[in-house]
Amino acid sequence: MKLSSVKNPRVQHAYALRERKQRETERLTVLEGYRELSRAMDAGVKLSECFFCPEMFLGSNEAALLERAQGQGAELFETTPEVLTKLAYRDRPEGLIAVSAIRSHTLAEMPAKKDGLYLVAETIEKPGNLGSLLRSADAAGATGVIVCDKRTDIYNPNVIRASTGAIFSMPLAETSSEEAHKWLKSLGIAILSATPHATAVHSDSDMKQGVAIVVGA
Repeated sequence: MKLSSVKNPRVQHAYALRERKQRETERLTVLEGYRELSRAMDAGVKLSECFFCPEMFLGSNEAALLERAQGQGAELFETTPEVLTKLAYRDRPEGLIAVSAIRSHTLAEMPAKKDGLYLVAETIEKPGNLGSLLRSADAAGATGVIVCDKRTDIYNPNVIRASTGAIFSMPLAETSSEEAHKWLKSLGIAILSATPHATAVHSDSDMKQGVAIVVGA
């Protein structure tokens, strides 16, 4: 049966996950788009529900992705374009939205490499900025991202969207600035801060050793 009403209880529940309080209470979040769903499943994330609208698909691989999600236990719900648009964050939805559980991320899970490259994101307020940092760290081959003294929840759908799914594949930890500093120092990692008041530019700095680059407010 195709879901055609935005008042459908399942649609309303997925829509409610736009709110941080709802996400943190239920430990659930919303993913949108073919790449994000695919990367999430590649990383072992279990999707509980998938809403889809074939009229909005951009390619020909969506059916296989939905079959894969269903095989891993997700419930599938076809919707009208109006319902899918209601649930979407993007201006141009791709016809795929899913609900998944939120993971916890601790420093104990972070790869500890003395020659590692770490990105420390401190007091980041805008979800899109945090997602972009995750995407950039993934593209640069960073060892991991440490989020300190967070101002936004890392599973905000806009973080997931801006990361293009890198949030699921990039080693990630949430902690305090103090604990992150102790952990990095214990590995002998050099800590470099990005600031407009710096006297040296990154291209003139020796970053061949283990390095943590700190950015944020």
